[in-house]
Amino acid sequence: MSAKLEKDESGEKKIGVYICHCGGNISDHVDVQQLKENVKKIPGVSTAHTNMFMCSDPGQELIQQDIKAGKINRVVVASCAPSLHELTFRGAIKRADMNPYLYEHANIREQVSWVHDGQQATAKATRLVAAAIAKTKKQEALEPIRVDAKRHALVLGGGIAGLRAASDLSRRGIQVVLIEKSPFLGGRTANLDKLVPSGEKAADLIRQLSKAVLADPNITVMTCAEVVHSEGYVGNFSITVKRRPPRDKQELEKLERVASHQAGVGDFLQFAGIFAGPVPTTTEEVVLETGAMVFATGFTPYVPLKGEYGFGENPEVITLPDLIRYMAESPTSGSHLQIGGRKIERVALIHCVGSRQIPGLHEADAEGHLNEYCSRTCCSATLQAASEIRERFPATRVFEYYRDIRTYGRGQEEYYERASKNQVIFLRFEPEEPPVVERLQDSKHPLMIKAKDTLTFGEVVEAEVDLVVLAVGMQPSNISDLVEMMKLPVGADRFLLEVHPKLRPVELANTGILLAGTCQAPMDVSEACNAAQAASAKASILLTKGFVELDPFVAEVNLDRCTGRGACQEACPIEGAIQLVEVKIEGQTVKRARVSAALCTGCGTCVAACPDNAIDVKGWQLEQYEAMVDAIVAD
Repeated sequence: MSAKLEKDESGEKKIGVYICHCGGNISDHVDVQQLKENVKKIPGVSTAHTNMFMCSDPGQELIQQDIKAGKINRVVVASCAPSLHELTFRGAIKRADMNPYLYEHANIREQVSWVHDGQQATAKATRLVAAAIAKTKKQEALEPIRVDAKRHALVLGGGIAGLRAASDLSRRGIQVVLIEKSPFLGGRTANLDKLVPSGEKAADLIRQLSKAVLADPNITVMTCAEVVHSEGYVGNFSITVKRRPPRDKQELEKLERVASHQAGVGDFLQFAGIFAGPVPTTTEEVVLETGAMVFATGFTPYVPLKGEYGFGENPEVITLPDLIRYMAESPTSGSHLQIGGRKIERVALIHCVGSRQIPGLHEADAEGHLNEYCSRTCCSATLQAASEIRERFPATRVFEYYRDIRTYGRGQEEYYERASKNQVIFLRFEPEEPPVVERLQDSKHPLMIKAKDTLTFGEVVEAEVDLVVLAVGMQPSNISDLVEMMKLPVGADRFLLEVHPKLRPVELANTGILLAGTCQAPMDVSEACNAAQAASAKASILLTKGFVELDPFVAEVNLDRCTGRGACQEACPIEGAIQLVEVKIEGQTVKRARVSAALCTGCGTCVAACPDNAIDVKGWQLEQYEAMVDAIVAD
């Protein structure tokens, strides 16, 4: 940083205000030129500019030029929500050799132009920018918090996303421990046959990836393992992992089946694309010191409620994963599909079972949850299954019942065209009037499915069938213990919630914890692998330098005011972020609050709890709030 800027930052406050049109999102409702003239009159403002897109390269260069010319030493940007471009502007300011924390953001899009218009919008925007200017006058140059970072990563989950993330991290020279709750690798992908849209065999992909991971000296794989305790922060997590002998009957039977076949890599056994590791015979605990974690905990298929489309009441009603498994075990071809020794002449597939559920129409599960989101992959998988039935078993007729068909992604619309050419019969229903499955007596076919078909203008169509297949959606795996233990953010859909879907799509608000695959949202295999690669890239960026820089917006204790009552520690939601420690003051040993900067999230809960006003948050101090309020209410 130049000597001139250092002098300016500690002396005269020269504020530059930069107002964004946002391509009309703001300027169509806020008179940005009038706003500029209004804020130019505020004491301390040295210059004010407008730009069509302030976040663009020309907009950032405008700020940088004023900094380098010595016109300003404080920056206020008035544009969209700070969550979108705060890092963008901090980076631009830093590149101009100015402290990036001498900057404030005023949201005049979501908080103004999207809810107001005309003079009212311009007046409110003026007050919000004035508040940002008032806060900027109270700002101090801050420095990021630097903490050491271990060159080590922990991957939670041994499915395809976890395997991909572990492999990529190892390639970047990072030691990896991959932990998997079950004795097996491959996750849900190992249960699939062919992948959409590539058509490649899932078992081949799992075999190739598992072999690479198991043979990699940088990767340690621990099966039958789960996290039971977590503490620490980015770069320095301490994770306790417990390994137990498998107890599930199906897992034990599967292990016996695999063990009876050939050995694979090292001590790991391989059979039909399934990899099983040596399981512990006793319970043991291992403490792992790691720098970052990648969550790849996957999903679970929706299990229909008893009676939902006849599920659980009729053995002829199965789920799409069941059908995929049966077809993988069936002969290569024949006149009719055979399932459980039964000849299937007619099969009905029903879309959106456990997805896009509507409150008041659909029944919640035992915990009161409804899956209101689209599971995205079901349509393509169902169309693929329908076409495969028609191509392999041409005498089996196929009916598809759908609300909407969403074959998103490149090349996936072809699955719908392929199914149509294969004479799959499509019937479209409204969610208020879903198909009804009834059991038949003394009939050639055991089930009848009735539906009001909107493609034929509401005609009720009845079809006797031998099999009903429910295209079940995706639900997040139950990791409530980890969510509670690590205070992880969860969305309304119960999937783990990223910081921002576009700007920080694989990062959690908990720094050092990344997301890979379907623990975050419904994805197909290629998307899960892409997310895993993005997560491993982010993790390697954090760890390869040997240290991590964190924002300095953390709590700070004024020891002159602190009396050691502990109210801040009790209120703090992050374990270990605030502790009472013994210190000597005037020859006496007393307790005072101490903040662990690496753990503190700057939430401000402690500020409100302290009865002595002895704690504040850097960058968001009480005097700054007061200055902002004064600016808002000023005439």
